[in-house]
Amino acid sequence: MDQQLVQLLESVLAPDTERVKNATTKLRKEVFSSPAALVPLIQVVTSTEVSPGVRQLAAVEARSLVPKYWNKLGTDQQLPIRNALLQAIMQEPVALVRHSAARIIAAIATIDLTDGDWADLPTFLQQAATSQIATQRETGVYILYTLLDVMASDFVDRFGVLFKLFQQTIQDPESTDVRVNTLLALSKMAMVLDADEDPESLTAFRDIFPRMVEVLEAVVRQGDEDRTTQAFEVFQTLLGCEPQLMARDFEPLVMFMVNLSSSKDIDNDSRSQALSFLMQCVKYRKLKVQGMRLGELMTLKALEIVPEVGDLHGGDDDITPGRSALALLDIMAQSLPPSQVVVPLLNALPNYVNSPDPQMRRAGIMALGYCVEGAPDFFSTQLKEIFPMVMRLLNDPEIRVREAALYGLARLADDLAEDLAKRHEELIPVLIDVFNVTVEQAIKSPDDEQQLNILKATCGAIDLIFSGMDEAVGAMYVSGLVPQLGGLLQHSDLKVKAAAISAMGSVAAASGASFIPYFQTIITVLSPYVMIKDSEDELLLRGVVCDALGSIATAVGPQTFQPYVEPLMRSTEEALHLDHMRLKETSFILWSTLAKIYHEDFAPFLGGIAKSLIESVKQEEPEFEVELGEEARELLGTEIVIAGKKVKVAAAESDGKSVLRAEKRIVAADEDDDADDDVVDLDDADEDDEAWDELTGATAVAMEKEIALDVIADVVSHTGKEYLPYYETTIESILELVDHSYEGVRKSAIGALWRAYATLWGIQEEAGSMGKWQPGLPLKVQPTPELAKLAETGITATVKVWKEEPERAVVTDINSSVAAVLKDCGPAILINQDIVKQITGIVLDILEKRHPCQQDLGEEDDTKLIEESSEYDWMTIDAALDVVAGLATALGPVFGELWKVFEKPVWKYAVSSDAAKRAAGVGTMATCIGGMGGAVGPFTPKLMKLLVHRLTDEDPHTRSNAAFATGLLCEKSDNVDELHRSFNTILSKLEPMFDQKDAAAVQDNAAGCVSRMILRFPDQVPLDDVLPAIIKILPLKQDYDENEPVWQLIVRLYQQENPLIRQFTPALMPALSSVLGEPRDQLTDERRGEVIQLVKYLHQQQPALLGQDKILHEVVSS
Repeated sequence: MDQQLVQLLESVLAPDTERVKNATTKLRKEVFSSPAALVPLIQVVTSTEVSPGVRQLAAVEARSLVPKYWNKLGTDQQLPIRNALLQAIMQEPVALVRHSAARIIAAIATIDLTDGDWADLPTFLQQAATSQIATQRETGVYILYTLLDVMASDFVDRFGVLFKLFQQTIQDPESTDVRVNTLLALSKMAMVLDADEDPESLTAFRDIFPRMVEVLEAVVRQGDEDRTTQAFEVFQTLLGCEPQLMARDFEPLVMFMVNLSSSKDIDNDSRSQALSFLMQCVKYRKLKVQGMRLGELMTLKALEIVPEVGDLHGGDDDITPGRSALALLDIMAQSLPPSQVVVPLLNALPNYVNSPDPQMRRAGIMALGYCVEGAPDFFSTQLKEIFPMVMRLLNDPEIRVREAALYGLARLADDLAEDLAKRHEELIPVLIDVFNVTVEQAIKSPDDEQQLNILKATCGAIDLIFSGMDEAVGAMYVSGLVPQLGGLLQHSDLKVKAAAISAMGSVAAASGASFIPYFQTIITVLSPYVMIKDSEDELLLRGVVCDALGSIATAVGPQTFQPYVEPLMRSTEEALHLDHMRLKETSFILWSTLAKIYHEDFAPFLGGIAKSLIESVKQEEPEFEVELGEEARELLGTEIVIAGKKVKVAAAESDGKSVLRAEKRIVAADEDDDADDDVVDLDDADEDDEAWDELTGATAVAMEKEIALDVIADVVSHTGKEYLPYYETTIESILELVDHSYEGVRKSAIGALWRAYATLWGIQEEAGSMGKWQPGLPLKVQPTPELAKLAETGITATVKVWKEEPERAVVTDINSSVAAVLKDCGPAILINQDIVKQITGIVLDILEKRHPCQQDLGEEDDTKLIEESSEYDWMTIDAALDVVAGLATALGPVFGELWKVFEKPVWKYAVSSDAAKRAAGVGTMATCIGGMGGAVGPFTPKLMKLLVHRLTDEDPHTRSNAAFATGLLCEKSDNVDELHRSFNTILSKLEPMFDQKDAAAVQDNAAGCVSRMILRFPDQVPLDDVLPAIIKILPLKQDYDENEPVWQLIVRLYQQENPLIRQFTPALMPALSSVLGEPRDQLTDERRGEVIQLVKYLHQQQPALLGQDKILHEVVSS
């Protein structure tokens, strides 16, 4: 045995940094660089004369050298090594060394078995696995596991023998290690098992599966933390394997995990891991869970666990069953339809919020808060029942319940801002009272942590509630809140101060000009905070101030805020160099806000902004590195799991802190804790770049790029032509990121790309470089060369991502981006028929739920007969319907051919039992009819039958869309006979709509429909009957698009000197004033001009008609 080698290895393990460094350098450069190093290393591994630590280290290094040097050894050297390893490993007393030696055997076998050598190894291992000695059985099975880990596909033809063996070893009566190692080995077989090609192995796996569950249950009951983690990771792995493997036992397995998570007689970590497995089931086998209707049971069981949540202010890493249960509810609400999650939750909620146990009341409101994000539309329909519960809990006698109620209210406000704003008269006074009482209590007890938490929670609720409030409502409460919030701006607790400042920003934004009287006082207090930087808390506070100042600037307007723009911009420029992610993010977002306020006047700052944003999106993404602190020194040289990957604490920095580095040696997450890849990091072989990319997709830098891309889109859109000097470089930077490994960057890059395209299109059109686009292909109006090039590059890159994108949020955003650019810029991005075909195929896949983002890892049959979907899933489909509408708008009559493709799926949604889907389907039909124009003729009978039926739909949104679509069909279709046959039926179904005062959009669209009918066929509609009904509901309240046909009709009737319309002239004057007032987008420019001429004409005829109306007098005098 080489004593010098032993000494060097001992030095590597010594607690002397310099000695470790010298020994490591010598080993790397002088020893491991030669094939001769392998034999002495293995001799150390098999020796009983050195310490286990040295044997372990030698085994780790030997394993890394085998791929390089094994075939460079002669046969006379290889045979003794094989024999020595097998003999030593069977006698090795230390499990860690045995496992490391097993890795060497697996590395050698990977080469030998492929070359036809070491033929007796499988027989040896089978004998060892059935030995009478438990440690030999454990070792034999472990070596089989390591072999399957690296070359399972080479063992497929031996699966029959292995299953027979493992059926025996997984029931080992003596050794838990044997059973767990068998479990690990089976997981590796599962990863390569092809159920269609190998039905015998599928049957064998299914037969052994119940024993696998028994192993998990046994180690959980034993309280063995390491083995429990290994066992759970096996089942996590199985979720990614062939779905048929667990198909037969999936429901019992879920039930087992549900019961395990609810069992208070096992340790909390195991319960949390069971809940984590259920989360993965919902994520990766969503359709299976939904199809088996397991959601309700899982919801109720999770709800039972939530009271164990513990302290809301515990560390983020403090995983408890209660917290895990809330996370499960969150993912279920986002992934499963409301009937399986939200409905059972709401049915159970009264028992919780009315319970005498404060923990139950607290659990109820927390569970409600965690679920609302996943189904906001459904929750909005249930707010009448939910709201009184929340209000009652805000005044609960228990302070922890009140705090939870405030957090729950904040979550409701985050997703139901408009709905809560409608209840402001009930909510805001109570919230102000809670706030005032809390402030008083905090003054009396400044060191009371609970009171401070309540104070922060109250500010947080105010923050989010006012974020979605209309200015007219916000102005009502500014005087009651700003002084009290202002009093907290000098609070000694920086987190309380930050919460108050954030709330102040939201109140300012909601109150608009009503905030101006307080502006100077507040800006004077906040200004010093934009330069603080002496601690982490100060930097966080500075970021909050930055956000709040953006909201305040929006409230008070560009002129009032102007003196503070330049110093604030200097502060944000400095903030970029303080190495603080949150502060950098808020600086970027402030630039976005100021660009929206100042538009082209923001030009003086664009040079620095563009430079910084481009630098951000082009920066390199560094090695994943996290400081763990002094208390983590014992992790040095060990591995921990992050994001499902094992990474190593590789070295100690000079300041004594341990540093976690995710090196490019990724160990599968289901390996045992004794895995031993390159402890001393002496070699860079066997890099797994794919696994590395998986681990580092969502780095801090990647998330910064996502924000920077969103800000680029805002700045480009709002500063327009002033951004042109930086446009080309910006586009190049964006295009490099459309296929980034992190989904957030992909989504933001594609969104920014098309917003930039639309901005350039508008600039070129306004400059006269090209005419207004016209629908149809081939293009009737050619875009500029810059736009044509960007369209080709952009749509090619987009379609490539769009087609295979697995993340539904990215697909939803791409749908919206493409739909918007088709609507705003026409068909120019449809560069050829192949692109049209590809887009059509992608959208059709989404509408029929076949797109990769809609597939889970369950069986394909799981999608059958499942009509329900979560609101998140529906958003993806709804956005795809927008693309269909965009194609119709951009292609015009040419779209008639594509309607043949889209008709069936759109029809399916238009006749759905779900109101939102019906409304969307009918709305899409309307836009398609408008786009096709006369080409809709052949489809008229079928469309008319459906639309007339939907005119009496129980859902007002669907009725409204049906009226809009029917009007367009009457306006566009050339199938005149079919239209005439339907007129009386249409009118009879429209008549009741004019009396539906609680549904403004229904009235608006009914008026628009009748107006279109009259404009197209004036002799077919009884004007004396319908015109009074139209005049009565004016002005239109909600759907301003319908002002187009309504006012076109009224102007035309005056032009024709129709005596009936003249009778209604006095009644029309308030409507004329309203439609010519704010908002200005009530009319198109063309129609606005006609209405203004009408007002002037009426004034000439009868000057007294205008009365004291200020708007009409301004129109006449213009």
